[in-house]
Amino acid sequence: SRQNPRKTLDALLVRIDIIPTDLALAQAANESAYGTSRFSLLANNLFGEWTFTPGTGIVPEGRPEGEIYEVRRFNSLLDSVRSYQRNLNTHSAYRPFRKLRAEARSSQQELRGKELANGLLRYSTRREAYVKDLQSLIRHNRLERYATATLRKG
Repeated sequence: SRQNPRKTLDALLVRIDIIPTDLALAQAANESAYGTSRFSLLANNLFGEWTFTPGTGIVPEGRPEGEIYEVRRFNSLLDSVRSYQRNLNTHSAYRPFRKLRAEARSSQQELRGKELANGLLRYSTRREAYVKDLQSLIRHNRLERYATATLRKG
C-alpha cells in the first residue's frame, strides 16, 4: 500500500518547522546554567543532550549505578544547536511539541515559546516543574522580544 504523497509531505513539514527563539534561549539558559555549566564549557552542550554511546560525552556526577548515559560532547556550539533542533523535530518524545506547533501554524497563530513549552514535558525528568521554569525564564527575561531574531550570514 503506497502512502499518499500529500500526507507524507504534510508529515515532513510538521517536522521541519522552526523552534521559537524564546524557547531555544530559555532551554539553553536552563540546561547550561547560562553557559557556565561544566557540560557547556567542556562539551559545548547547551541543551543537556545525552548520548548512550560510552566515550562520546561526559559522565555526569551522581549518575546512578548501572546507567550508561553521558552528556553528549559537541565539536562546537553550533553543532549543539543543530542537534537540539533535530532532536525536537524528530524524537518521538517531542511529538506533543510538534503537534502544538502545527496547530498554531494551521490557525495562523504566532509561534510562542511559552505555549509550545507545554509540549516538552518529557525533555526533563522534572516534567511540569521544568516546563514552568522555561515559561518563567521566557516571561521574566522578556525573551519573546527575540522572536524575529536571525543569525547574520558571515
